[in-house]
Amino acid sequence: MKKKKKGLRRAVVVSGIFFLLVAGILLFYTIREYRPAPVETLEPSKGSRIVSTSESLKIITYNTGYGGLSAGEDFFMDGGRKVSPESKTLVEENLNGISETLKKYPADVYFLQEVDRNSSRSYKIDETAWYEKELGMDGIFACNFKCDFVPYPIPPIGKVDSGIFTMTDLKVDSASRIALAESFSWPVKTCNLKRCMLETRIPLEGTEKELVLINFHLEAYDSGEGKIAQSRMLAKKLEEEYEKGNYVIAGGDFNQTFEGTDTYPIQNEEYWKPGKMEESDLPDHFSFAVDDTYPTCRLLNQPYTGSYEDSQVYVIDGFLVSDNVEVLQCQVQNTEFQYTDHQPVFLEVKFR
Repeated sequence: MKKKKKGLRRAVVVSGIFFLLVAGILLFYTIREYRPAPVETLEPSKGSRIVSTSESLKIITYNTGYGGLSAGEDFFMDGGRKVSPESKTLVEENLNGISETLKKYPADVYFLQEVDRNSSRSYKIDETAWYEKELGMDGIFACNFKCDFVPYPIPPIGKVDSGIFTMTDLKVDSASRIALAESFSWPVKTCNLKRCMLETRIPLEGTEKELVLINFHLEAYDSGEGKIAQSRMLAKKLEEEYEKGNYVIAGGDFNQTFEGTDTYPIQNEEYWKPGKMEESDLPDHFSFAVDDTYPTCRLLNQPYTGSYEDSQVYVIDGFLVSDNVEVLQCQVQNTEFQYTDHQPVFLEVKFR
């Protein structure tokens, strides 16, 4: 009987210690959770060039995969096994490759996604500073993923400080981080992404209208409701700006395919599938500017084989443009996913 009581007391003590440990961890993550305001004012970039409504404008959107998702990589969230790239050297090689790709297609504005500043997965490299130096262009950063230590999987992701990054040498009047709907509930949300839009307002010579540029990266791994809610918030923002009389261009990683672009069918329903955005989801006066000549993203369940038949690929990156903007060209630049799991999309427009 004494042995049973002693064993019971020991079990109670162990259970109590375990409970306190779990409670302490949850308390830590709850206190330290990144909680951005609905709208945050950002420091405008230092560009001074003025663009006129008589000129064309060139923009590139490119998900850089934090320099860690090159052709030889896979990722655990897509059915692969890796959590982080194997070396700092590999990340630096990818950053060099991405920089050279951007230089190859000169643009007035670059919308970059998954850009790290001080993250374990990218070996604490400040990628914003890297791109600014390589391109000789100032940028604006909006954080969408910040956590002292992401505890999953094994080995864990660790510290993350990442976001979206808009670079331009054009004069910028103001810039803002605009929060999007959250896709996850407590406690998962304490160490998950906080998606956002990065708004940049640019004056135009010869008119009082503004050019409003919106860089974004919508939800990926939710059940679908998050992407829908975020897409509606984006559509509302576009509509509001158009009603003010502004020219509006939004671009980035939708994590959704587009109506009319079924070029690359889903091969295996068990792996990650993007949502789908329909024309009816867009506000009046807006349309897609996308290209499916090449895919813009690949699944990271395995290294890239070099063949669309052996690798699952998608078209999920592109632009939305208002009807006072005429699309001159929209082209996916084929990089064979050499430096990241996405490919850049090049847009050239003129103002009506």
